[in-house]
Amino acid sequence: MAARKHLVVLLTLLVAGCTATQDGRPFPAPRVSSSTVEKEPSTKVRAVVDGRTVELADGTRARIARLAEPPACAAPAALDFATKALLDKEVRVSSITPGEVSLTLPDGTDYALLAVQYGILRTAGVDGGPLVEAESKASKAKLGLWAQDCPASAVPPPSSTAATPAAPCVVVYRITGQWPGAFQGEVTIRNVSGALVQGWTVRWRFAGGETVTQLWNGTVAQSGADVSVTNADYNALIVTDGSVSFGFNGSITGPSSPPTSFSVNGAACTTG
Repeated sequence: MAARKHLVVLLTLLVAGCTATQDGRPFPAPRVSSSTVEKEPSTKVRAVVDGRTVELADGTRARIARLAEPPACAAPAALDFATKALLDKEVRVSSITPGEVSLTLPDGTDYALLAVQYGILRTAGVDGGPLVEAESKASKAKLGLWAQDCPASAVPPPSSTAATPAAPCVVVYRITGQWPGAFQGEVTIRNVSGALVQGWTVRWRFAGGETVTQLWNGTVAQSGADVSVTNADYNALIVTDGSVSFGFNGSITGPSSPPTSFSVNGAACTTG
């Protein structure tokens, strides 16, 4: 009996020694850490001031961080891009510095990164990361403002006669293959309007009885000789001096020849 009592005392001392510090205070119970990610507040853009400045639903005017002010020659295109991308859109807002914010579109796209990717705006105060990488790619590809040559001080000379407005688009039509009863073609649309094109429909008229039987990178409709092709979801945007292409297969009873005129969104284009 005495031996059992000594054993109980010994076990009690061992347990106490394992759960106490040297000063006799017990260790605190283990704490399970949990991280709660607070969702960024969502709001609507009610006005676009310029390519990097917006007014939010509560009237707050905010500058979008990490974007440089565009040169005067690129400002209209930047405003047009921001308006189409942000106006009346629901966005998530996170603060970078006082008066500057980051805007995230509903699909998770960062607006600043989107604008830089398309060459609409340059970066500011950024040493590296995705923004700098996107700017480098846009520069090498000559997208947006990287393709422009319009010094801010350039002023067009006065003219006594009204100039004929330049066509806002150039369409290149190529026959890439031809065999008895069928052919394959490719159409490239280049935006030379000086503004973004958000959604496009190109139209032309065949002269030799051609019929489009299959088309990719767009949606085709044909009524007699008249053909119209509308963008796919992924190629609706044509940046300034940018281009998109689509291809098709067609059927014909004789030789196929390129159409002589094209229009994009109702405006006549130059053929290239």
